[in-house]
Amino acid sequence: MKRLQFITAGESHGPALSVIIHGLPAGFHVKVDDINHQLKRRQSGFGRGDRMKIETDQVEVLSGLRNSITLGSPLAFIIRNRDFENWKEIMDPLHAKTSKKISIPRPGHADYAGMIKYQTDDLRNILERASARETAARIIVGSVCRQFFEDIGISFSSIVTQIGTVSISENDIPPVSSWQQADTSPVRCPDLFTSQRMIDAISKAQKEGDSLGGIFKVAVQHLPIGLGSHTQWNERLTSMISSHILGIPAIRGIAFGLGFDVANLPGSRVHDPFTIKEGKISRTSNNCGGIEGGMSNGCDLLFSAVMKPIPTLTKPLSSVDLQTGKETVAHKERTDSCAVPAASVVAENVTAIPLLDAFLLKYGGDSWGETLKHWKVSL
Repeated sequence: MKRLQFITAGESHGPALSVIIHGLPAGFHVKVDDINHQLKRRQSGFGRGDRMKIETDQVEVLSGLRNSITLGSPLAFIIRNRDFENWKEIMDPLHAKTSKKISIPRPGHADYAGMIKYQTDDLRNILERASARETAARIIVGSVCRQFFEDIGISFSSIVTQIGTVSISENDIPPVSSWQQADTSPVRCPDLFTSQRMIDAISKAQKEGDSLGGIFKVAVQHLPIGLGSHTQWNERLTSMISSHILGIPAIRGIAFGLGFDVANLPGSRVHDPFTIKEGKISRTSNNCGGIEGGMSNGCDLLFSAVMKPIPTLTKPLSSVDLQTGKETVAHKERTDSCAVPAASVVAENVTAIPLLDAFLLKYGGDSWGETLKHWKVSL
């Protein structure tokens, strides 16, 4: 069951990216400057490629707002691709030149499977939409959704904990309340010493024509109890969040709370005991990451996600030319050496989408004022 719906469109080097959002309540003030701020955060991070020197992502509003207030009708946004001018000859939607075809797939990318699935002899038709450039459109959706939450004191943050083999010690990870300071690091790691080691690792990979993946953490504080449900698998908050995070290109796994470490521990050390603190029910730990039985339980929502290395390499791997059937090296495109810091920002924002969906399903209301009234009654 869903209330909030959206769809994105656009190719990496096409004229623009676009998104339509449906299901938001009327009467909420959307701050476009905040959307642009999140888009800028997505473009930052050590290891990004030259594309980020060309694009300055700024959202344009087409519908759904009047005087910056939601009308209850679908919102439509676009981001124009400035780089389109350099690719217009081969990416124009109506008059592109398609005689020069790409037929050499990159290992780890959507190229090969997409070519077979969609019966095309030109990988350009696959790689343009498969590009992580699409996440800029999802940043718009996530930024709008997080604004609803931030207006009522619910906060979102993320940090990078590992790039390649360099990782921050669990003991050096600061409290969630200070995670927003990670933006001061070029790799979004809160520890200065580890940040520099990560930068050095990325620089080494760049020189070798290679790429690096890593791990990041996302936190959401002050969520109300009871978002999600135990009654259907697809209404479990873990399911709702996971589909959005795993939908980010190159994300290969997600783990809530202790994650895979629960396999090494007995139940007595995994589950979070109840206690009374200052007259209120509380927990002595948060190993579950804020979700029990598919529902938010009042603790901080915490999860980690792992990103594989970018599959486009400047020193390409072996491949096969699908046109000639001969072995060769993979196709090269302009690429990042490491996009883990950017992925953490994307994940931080898109997490707000399923959370707002669950929030609206729980509290209802066609206007934001009505939704807030229902929420306040439950406090």
